[in-house]
Amino acid sequence: MTLLSSAPGGASVARKTPSAHAAPPRRKQGGVILAVPALVWYLVFMVGPLVAIFVIAALHWPGMLQPVSFAGLQNVRTVLDDPVFMDAVANTTVQLVVALPLMIVGAYMLGYYVAQQPPGHRVLRYLLFIPGLISTPAKAMVFYAVLSPDGLFNGALDKLGMGSLTDAWLASPSTALACLIVLDVWSGIGFTAVLFAARLGSVPDEIGEAAQLDGAGHWRAMWRIHFPVIRDFVGVVTMLQFLWTLFGSAQNVLLLTQGGPGSSSTTLSFLVYQKAFIAADLGYSQTVGVFLFLVGLAGLLTIRRVFRQNY
Repeated sequence: MTLLSSAPGGASVARKTPSAHAAPPRRKQGGVILAVPALVWYLVFMVGPLVAIFVIAALHWPGMLQPVSFAGLQNVRTVLDDPVFMDAVANTTVQLVVALPLMIVGAYMLGYYVAQQPPGHRVLRYLLFIPGLISTPAKAMVFYAVLSPDGLFNGALDKLGMGSLTDAWLASPSTALACLIVLDVWSGIGFTAVLFAARLGSVPDEIGEAAQLDGAGHWRAMWRIHFPVIRDFVGVVTMLQFLWTLFGSAQNVLLLTQGGPGSSSTTLSFLVYQKAFIAADLGYSQTVGVFLFLVGLAGLLTIRRVFRQNY
């Protein structure tokens, strides 16, 4: 604030007084101090393990209580020469390419339907959310009961006179990975649909009404009108499901197939677990972990680029 005062001789002199709206410097310093615990937590529990992965990947470490030696790039050569690793790469690629589009497209269509508030839409929201409330071991038990040789699926085929189609679905090299993909899609599609329905519910009603006046049906309104509006949200949900499928598949593999038969259902995340806790080869395990981290980072950047808004 500036004030005018008269100096000797009649001249006016401008004087500046402190503004009443100026923030005291102590407030800014206090905000920085409050952020220190969160920063320390992030460095110790987020950056620390990430750095540890790269460090352990360069070591020969045959078990937690065994002597450690420097291996350099030997672990990388061992991993790349291992056919099990190549099978894991192929299985993970198939899992992502099949499960992710099915989950996102199916969930978006279900979410759009729920967002139109059909009769019973409130109950439908709860039904879609149920798979997300069931623990992973419980879901694995349900799928084992359905797909085991004496399970419900083979029993239904026998009842329908198609007994020749029965198989040991979880123990067959040609179907074990497909069963895991079905479990991934079933587990994630309902929860994702509820997220899409919530986001579509916040789209202004005027947009849908204008589309109807222009003669757009539900299919066109869903993909040409509403989808571009929530495109960035679709990208966020796709990132979350990509990370869950990439890093979380080890649980289902461990509970249902153990990576077999052979390595027909071994994924990269399960290979990290298997080499670390079963084979006790921590260097190999974390080398695969580094590769998994790079794949995840590249996937996130790609998804972000694909689903970014064009305006």
